[in-house]
Amino acid sequence: MQIVVADTGPLNYLVLIEAVDLLPKLFDQVLAPQTVFDELTDSDTPPAVRAWVTQAPDWFRIDPDPAALIDEATANLDAGEKAAIALALAIKADLVLMDDREGVTAAREKGLRATGTLGVLDLAARRGLIDLTAAFARLKTTGFYYRQGLLDALLAAHEKKR
Repeated sequence: MQIVVADTGPLNYLVLIEAVDLLPKLFDQVLAPQTVFDELTDSDTPPAVRAWVTQAPDWFRIDPDPAALIDEATANLDAGEKAAIALALAIKADLVLMDDREGVTAAREKGLRATGTLGVLDLAARRGLIDLTAAFARLKTTGFYYRQGLLDALLAAHEKKR
C-alpha cells in the first residue's frame, strides 16, 4: 500500500489543471496535514482549489499536524512544508509530494522520497494515464514555476518511449 503526504503546491496545481484525480490512480492514500488544508482554504487560494479541498474525495485525508520537527533541515521552510515532512516521518509515508526545492532537499535529508507536480505528471504519463504535452500546456497557464529545460527533457523522454 503506497501512502503519500502532500504539501500545498502539488495539490493546488493538480486541481487547477484538472488532474488531481490522477492521485488515487497512482497512490493508495493521499494525506495532508492540517496546515496544508489551512493553506488550501486560505482566501488567496484559487476558488477551484478551495472548493475541491472542502469537498475532498474519500481517498484524500487531512491529519492533525504532528509535533513540529523544527531543526536545521526544516528551519527555512514554510509551515506547510514543515508539517508535511513531519507527518510523512510520523506515519512513515512512502513519498512526499512537494514542489519547493528546499523542501524536497530537506525531506530527502530526512530519508524521505519526494517528488513534485512534474514528477506526478511524469509518472501518470509513463502509466498511460495522461497526455504529458497537454498536461504541461495546462500547467503553463497557472502560476507554476518551472525550468523550461526540465519540461523539454521530460517531454523528450516520453517521445522516445512512443
